[in-house]
Amino acid sequence: MTPHDSADIAPPEVLSGGPVRLRTLTTLRWLAVAGQTAAICVVHFALGFPAPLGLCLGVIAASAWLNLFVSLRFSPQRVLTDREAAGYIGFDIIQLCALLALTGGLQNPFAALILAPVTIAASVLPMRLTIAIGALALAGISLIGPFSLPLPWRPGQTIAMPPIYVAGVWAALSFSVAFFAAYAHRIAAESSQMRSALAASQAVLAREERLAALGGLAAAAAHELGTPLATIQVAATEMANELKGKGPLEEDARLLVAQARRCREILSRLSSRGEEGDAMLDRLGVDALMREAADPYVESARGPAIIFEMIGDGAPPALRRRPEIIYGLRNIIENAVGFARSKVLVAAKWTEDSLTITVHDDGPGFSPEIMTRLGEPYVSQRARSASPAGRKSGLGLGFFIAKTLLERSGARIDFDNRPWRDAPNGAWVSIAWRLSDVAAGPRA
Repeated sequence: MTPHDSADIAPPEVLSGGPVRLRTLTTLRWLAVAGQTAAICVVHFALGFPAPLGLCLGVIAASAWLNLFVSLRFSPQRVLTDREAAGYIGFDIIQLCALLALTGGLQNPFAALILAPVTIAASVLPMRLTIAIGALALAGISLIGPFSLPLPWRPGQTIAMPPIYVAGVWAALSFSVAFFAAYAHRIAAESSQMRSALAASQAVLAREERLAALGGLAAAAAHELGTPLATIQVAATEMANELKGKGPLEEDARLLVAQARRCREILSRLSSRGEEGDAMLDRLGVDALMREAADPYVESARGPAIIFEMIGDGAPPALRRRPEIIYGLRNIIENAVGFARSKVLVAAKWTEDSLTITVHDDGPGFSPEIMTRLGEPYVSQRARSASPAGRKSGLGLGFFIAKTLLERSGARIDFDNRPWRDAPNGAWVSIAWRLSDVAAGPRA
């Protein structure tokens, strides 16, 4: 298990859009059809404003026909591709613009509905298609401004808004399209990134917990296999006694006895290790925690030297073994090793009520642009790494996963640039717990 196991998570560009089912868009279109039909009928029949009823109902019927066609042709559960979803939303914009052109264009107060399909597109489509949908909406409102039928009004009367008002409506809708598209796309992208990053954190923790459980499983297997092996050994001993003096058959029986005895000895050692492992899984010292977290990098001939430091009141506290703490601390140490020039300091300081572990390297430190966003998913400064391995492309999930797992254990994470040795601005990360959150209970 390495800190890079989350590298198969899709990068932010892929996560900016989310899958959308056909049923979602058809349901929204049915709502639009119902609303448009009701609005036209109320205006024409209830209010008595003559409108081009046949043309308007024809435009609405085109939208209803498309809905019926796709509902009969495809499964409602079908997940649309980005291009298919963009095509459906683009049709809705064209249909709405055609209906507005028949009913007053930008003078129609319902022109604000053009924002709805743009917002939906920004929520589910990648940036390039969101820009295309936004451009289509801008082109539509630009055309229906000067080219539209009069706004339906009382018989024998017409109403015409001043050109400056129409221009103001166009400007307001144009800015609204751009703002709503950018806002909805940004929120949807961050939400998708956070979900994927949290899923990566949960997957990492689940794998660590499975690995931690292997010791207990080995002990249980050794215990379960002990009884049948004892039976085999007894039966083989009786066979050897009965075959005494019969040459090769006696030798085979003695071999079975010896091998059964050997298997029992192996299982006995495995069971003993399992019991020791269970005790170790329950408790470990602060020094053991730091060394286990740093173990993959301590023996590296090419990496920086890792220095351990222990400072505290009295004996070091015994801690409960928690995979998320070990993994999170290991990831932070890995980052320090990747950026350090020659040394990494892993220090523990404890009091009666608290435990703090700090990781300090003599590298270039956190860059100013990274400092304000450190801990967010998909934020990386690999290009500043002092080692070739550290400069490999990454998705910026490592620190986010470490921070998430450590905070889950009750830790408070702080980071800064602080001078150490010959480095004027080495990266410094502090992980602090209340001792009651991580301390092991008394031995049974």
